[in-house]
Amino acid sequence: MTVTIVGAQLGDEGKGGIVDLYGDSADIVARYQGGDNAGHTVVHEGEEYKLSLVPSGAVRGKVGVLGNGCVVNLRTLFDELDQLGERGLQPDVRIAERAHAILPYHRVLDGIEEEVKSESDSEVGTTGRGIGPTYEDKAGRRGIRIGDLRNTEVLRERLEYVVPQKRALIEDVYGVSVDELDNSDAFDVDALFEEFHAFGKRLVEEEMIVNAGAFLNEQIDSGANVVLEGAQGTMIDIDHGNYPYVTSSNPTAGGAAVGTGLSPGTVGSGEVIGIVKAYLTRVGSGPLPTELGGVVGDTPGYDGDGDDEELATYIREEGGEYGTVTGRPRRVGWLDIPMLRHAARRSGFTGLAVNHVDVLAGLDTVKVGHAYELDGERRMTIPATTEQWGRCEPVFRSFEGWPDVDWAAVAAEGYEAIPDNAQDYLEYIERETETPVYAIGVGPGRNESVVRQRAFE
Repeated sequence: MTVTIVGAQLGDEGKGGIVDLYGDSADIVARYQGGDNAGHTVVHEGEEYKLSLVPSGAVRGKVGVLGNGCVVNLRTLFDELDQLGERGLQPDVRIAERAHAILPYHRVLDGIEEEVKSESDSEVGTTGRGIGPTYEDKAGRRGIRIGDLRNTEVLRERLEYVVPQKRALIEDVYGVSVDELDNSDAFDVDALFEEFHAFGKRLVEEEMIVNAGAFLNEQIDSGANVVLEGAQGTMIDIDHGNYPYVTSSNPTAGGAAVGTGLSPGTVGSGEVIGIVKAYLTRVGSGPLPTELGGVVGDTPGYDGDGDDEELATYIREEGGEYGTVTGRPRRVGWLDIPMLRHAARRSGFTGLAVNHVDVLAGLDTVKVGHAYELDGERRMTIPATTEQWGRCEPVFRSFEGWPDVDWAAVAAEGYEAIPDNAQDYLEYIERETETPVYAIGVGPGRNESVVRQRAFE
């Protein structure tokens, strides 16, 4: 059986914690898209693990798979594996031979392209990890796949084809001298060949490369439970998000099939759980109709002076709303229900996990964006174009706040221990998305969740 974990908002919903929560009954956790721009924090036995590439289940001894839909920074991967080893863990991680490798020149290009876009205020807010340029090369049929690293002739041939193109792009289009870069080796065929040939040898020696689709299908046929872990969130899906402020892959449930080699029927016959934060956050530019306050440099037109600045800062601090990978402060807003309706339809959620309910405790009033007004018309879901979404005005609905309680005790006692007003809030979310709430996060630890439905039962 499979359980697919999908971010229902703009990323940073707490997917890693839910993967960890449901991971007890899983044998395998497979990432199906994204790269080391997808930070997640897992708390296990009092220890906090900040991971950006290793699948969340690895800290619990589960087999981790990076599917063919992922782009893999091998420097990051081996750094994380080595660091986990130093902490006494020996994670079993496999990589799809069809997954694409992030090369150093991808990271350089990512930074330069984002800097150029910033000059016209059209930057996307990337993490600078080379994710987009790697997916561009994948689509342009000039990428280097993990399987290519095993074959020295193929690897050199691929590098000799693509590196001159990247040098020309840097020098002729962006007017940057490669020789003056701090990391000019990123455009040196010999240096790249030496480093990535060594990576290939380690991957082979440690038996990490697999045909992901065949491997996962065989495991499922043998009775294994598999968690399919998405990165980022629905609204930065390249097809179903607010383009162009999107990632370069499909975090929605359809991406789980494409990015692992499993059939849509296999994914669809299992659970698909949407992860929701009890409020809304965003890193980078783009519309955010329910935003409170703002972040200078990210919120369009924001200069540091907003009506709800104090409230936004309070939620940001209480929720630790800073990027796991970048440390950037996240923009904060009230929960956006039209966004959740859109996400539920795109992925066919069978259940929801609502995180950070505790963060809103103590507020007199909690609001949600129930609908939008656009050109005099009431809208219940997100418009297809980002330009329209940016002109949407939220129609708010208010809820009475709930008290701050002993959330550890709530997690131990169950759903009925959640304050009544918070239950009203959760049941409203269920009605509007037509999806039951399976789990409620009331703290960062694995044992700080109220579980109403076990995923593999």
